Amino acid sequence: MSTIPEDPKLSSPVTTDPDTNDTGRLDGASRARIFTVLAVIVLFTEIAPMQYTIVSAALQKIAPTFPGVGANINWAIIVFGLIGAAASPLIGKMSDVWGKKRMFLICGVLFMIGCVLDATTSNWGIFLLGRCLQATAIATAVIAYGLIRDLMPRKYVPLGLGVTATGLGVSAIAGPLLGGFLVDNYSWRAIFWCLAAFTLVMLPLVYFVVPESKLRVRERIDYVGALLLAGGAALILIYLDKGHDWGWAKPTTLAWVITGVVLLLLFVLVETRVAQPIMDMKLLFHPRVALVLAGALFASLQIGVVSYAIAYMSQTPDEATVTAGAQQGILAKVQAMTGQPLPPEAVQVTLDPGYTYGSGYTLLEFAVRIALLGAVVTMVCGALAGVIARRMGARIPLVIALAIFVCSAAAFAVLPHTSTVFLLVNAVFSVGFGFYYAAMPILMVEAVPQEQQGISLGMLGVMQSMGVAVGLAIVTAFLHANGMTALISVGGQAQPPAPIPDVFGDRGYELGFWVCGAAAAVALVLAVIMRHGRTPATGGTAH
Repeated sequence: MSTIPEDPKLSSPVTTDPDTNDTGRLDGASRARIFTVLAVIVLFTEIAPMQYTIVSAALQKIAPTFPGVGANINWAIIVFGLIGAAASPLIGKMSDVWGKKRMFLICGVLFMIGCVLDATTSNWGIFLLGRCLQATAIATAVIAYGLIRDLMPRKYVPLGLGVTATGLGVSAIAGPLLGGFLVDNYSWRAIFWCLAAFTLVMLPLVYFVVPESKLRVRERIDYVGALLLAGGAALILIYLDKGHDWGWAKPTTLAWVITGVVLLLLFVLVETRVAQPIMDMKLLFHPRVALVLAGALFASLQIGVVSYAIAYMSQTPDEATVTAGAQQGILAKVQAMTGQPLPPEAVQVTLDPGYTYGSGYTLLEFAVRIALLGAVVTMVCGALAGVIARRMGARIPLVIALAIFVCSAAAFAVLPHTSTVFLLVNAVFSVGFGFYYAAMPILMVEAVPQEQQGISLGMLGVMQSMGVAVGLAIVTAFLHANGMTALISVGGQAQPPAPIPDVFGDRGYELGFWVCGAAAAVALVLAVIMRHGRTPATGGTAH
């Protein structure tokens, strides 16, 4: 073995196998072989976003199986993101040390076990355990970026990263369609059987088609540092996810975020003192890495809000339908109390503050009429961004993406909230979405030595998860501040106002879009001043 300092100014020496250039790269392979390997890697990484789309849609039907859980049913989604974000850096590091294909397969097996648990249990604790096991699938994207850097010929690495970031359409296109079909026609348990079957098919394909990377980092894993990083990130994410429900300023709520911040500070302190840190702190705080991570945090606010808001707004019934429903409910209540029916004109209902959106789509209708076009655009633009990065550098597609984010946030805020506007603006936003998700891993791969790629890409995943959580926390606060109330008059007599659950005024969404636009503008400034990524992407040879 030999000791190779990749960049003496930025990182401590890393012990690697003798020929670090021999990573198993498919330089002499045919294009068919190269792109078959790439397709299998990409398809395998789509299990995480596909389950998110399908399971999110099914929560309403999952809830009755677990009586007494109530609003905590959202933890079926929250715990997946929490565990996945916290575990990704550690799993990324393990892939550098133990082998990327090996960790790829381990994550797939854990995901499949989690799916079988959820498909067969009626115990809430076991269900959440299954979701925790499934969360390891989030790390498959981190491992996939490393596999592509190690296996693809250098000229194909930027394209491969771009395609991996945005997928081949299984999660983005087939996911919503399959989710809508399963939710509308079968038990929610069919979702997890379907996901388990998909994984069962993919595991042997990965085993037999994808070669193992020969790159190994011969060092011990710093489990203390990993636990501090994972714990700190998880506690902060819990605060962001549950702060509104628990009360942002309550001491018991603040304790979560304060403890999380302390753990992250301890992580930095410990990593500067141990002989073999899980991540080199000099590298982490170097501008070429720090600016990418900061940009990911700010840009991801909009990704979380847009994906949530337009789906929720489109599936909300229009104002006339909600008003009529409230009126019918009051008529039925009066008749039950008095035994005498009232004429409909005797009950007047007005919504305050009112709203202008709402198409009343089912999930399947939303997928076909709005999400499908955006998914196709994202997929195409991810590959296009990889080509641009190889020829001109990854900074250009990132700047384009963030400029689109700023403009689309403003458009969502000021244009009429109709399905046609959502379709068109979301299609434009999807151009930026594809460019962004392709550019970020390319920039990170170009920024770090190959021995640090797993943990670095894991850190990128943590920052993106935090950005999404911050965006959702902000828009949730705005929505609850603009909740809907029914002003009721019965026989000319005013009645106490009644809240309309799960329906919100336009201003709540619009404020959320404006905040996202401002955050994207900050990320755009960071990208403009960034010195990194201004030259054609090399496939990871720069450092």
